[in-house]
Amino acid sequence: MPDTEHHSLDAVVIGAGFGGMYALHLLRGLGLKVRAYDDADSVGGTWAWNRYPGARVDFPGGPYYCYTFSRELVRDWDWPESQPDQPSVLAYLNHVADRFDLRRDIELRARVTAARYDEAAQRWQLDIATGERVSARFLICATGALSAANRPNIPGLDRFAGECYHTGLWPQRPVDFAGKRVGIIGTGSSGVQAIPVIARTAAHLSVFQRTPQYAIPARNRPLDAAFRRDTREQWPLLRAMMLETLAGTPFPSPTRSALEDSPQQREALYEEHWQRGGLGIAFGTYGDLMSNAESNATLCEFVREKIRRAVHDPDIARRLLPDYPIGTKRLILDEGYYETYNRSNVTLVDLRENPIIEITPQGVRTERGEHALDMLVLATGFDAITGALTRLNPRGRGGLPLAEAWAGRFSTYLGLAVRGFPNLFMIHGPESPSVLYNMPLGAERQAEWIRDCIADLQERSLGGIEAAPGVDLEWGRTVADIADQTLFPRTDSWYTGANIPGKHRQFPVHLDAPQYFATLQQVAAAGYAGFSLEPAR
Repeated sequence: MPDTEHHSLDAVVIGAGFGGMYALHLLRGLGLKVRAYDDADSVGGTWAWNRYPGARVDFPGGPYYCYTFSRELVRDWDWPESQPDQPSVLAYLNHVADRFDLRRDIELRARVTAARYDEAAQRWQLDIATGERVSARFLICATGALSAANRPNIPGLDRFAGECYHTGLWPQRPVDFAGKRVGIIGTGSSGVQAIPVIARTAAHLSVFQRTPQYAIPARNRPLDAAFRRDTREQWPLLRAMMLETLAGTPFPSPTRSALEDSPQQREALYEEHWQRGGLGIAFGTYGDLMSNAESNATLCEFVREKIRRAVHDPDIARRLLPDYPIGTKRLILDEGYYETYNRSNVTLVDLRENPIIEITPQGVRTERGEHALDMLVLATGFDAITGALTRLNPRGRGGLPLAEAWAGRFSTYLGLAVRGFPNLFMIHGPESPSVLYNMPLGAERQAEWIRDCIADLQERSLGGIEAAPGVDLEWGRTVADIADQTLFPRTDSWYTGANIPGKHRQFPVHLDAPQYFATLQQVAAAGYAGFSLEPAR
């Protein structure tokens, strides 16, 4: 950038992942002066940080985990596997950055440290860690739903003398596990993916499990040339199907109840999907698995029996059995996770029975003794959905910090805007489909709505847009009413904020994506109903 301290832009995008790069592309298409800032040293968003061993796409998998707006881009890129790994996704996003000449308007290693709304000027004033100061009419927060790494508050963690890594902040350099005593805290998605890989070369791996997980075989496999060719040829049809389904995939949603089939029929259907691999066992078998506790229990027991058969030691198998409705925590794809506990160099430490007391310089001390370690891996997840936004903590009208505005509940309008924060838009914000939808597609659709909204404001010479009083409460009731028809709110999970001490409990995901995106269009068609609009000053 030019060697000046202050830069005036039409729009600033925070984040250079799927959502941020597409927002940049769209807003440049309006002729706006726009720039994206990201703390990472590469484009890619979460895929620039989550480089841990075993990191892969879990949903919806290749070739559907991608941008859909450009058929030429679909033709350009060959996804090698059904569950692309982190290097493949990062390579794809770098290809997109080059293909659309985005890098010239992206500043990396440039964390936004402060954002304040200037009511008189109708502009956001931003401070960048590089020393720059930037002002912009519009602020688009594409900060990521899974980007604010959660470092656990365990006594003594900073005193550990060995190597220590967080899966969400993994170093670019290779990490060597060979011959080392490794401990990993956490068995969510990152932990489940990393544990089998680490176990192959570590001298010993101690797994500190906080909560047992349901893990489904990924059955990752190469995508053959004929399948890739057919996908390209059928892309308009596949994309149309993706736009209509609950999860943003080209697969129809089932409508039958699990209770309509006999136990033998259910078992056969579950087994078919188990052997096929992927999350279809939960989302492609029966339509009431996430809304009917009795139906859900049939799949729970099927998976628990698979765990019992996979793990040779019955006591270890018992400690690996989840006891909550399947799918109400993030459902995980694995590559030999349960079988890893049959290895002689792997120990399971169940923290429900044997909690951690402290981290010592030499390892982890639990109630029953100390585990000596050379390396500690923190697979402790994220302050999900809201964490990156509250850590940014922009200040809106009257200097109100976002963290204070959200102290009691995460109130939004459409999952895109926050009352009291004019001209601020979110991609994958709370109360949008976000993490339970095809995230690249969801980012696309939200970014296009934001682009159209800004274009409308420009055309009408309007200077500000803000959620009107009360619409956020009504929107929150709509989101909660949909969620309350399901099993999701019944389980403590990172969806509800239960993994973050002091974070209030709320299920902030809109579970009816077709209804959600239809509402966005209806709001726009009604002249942005529910928003207060200000003339430009």
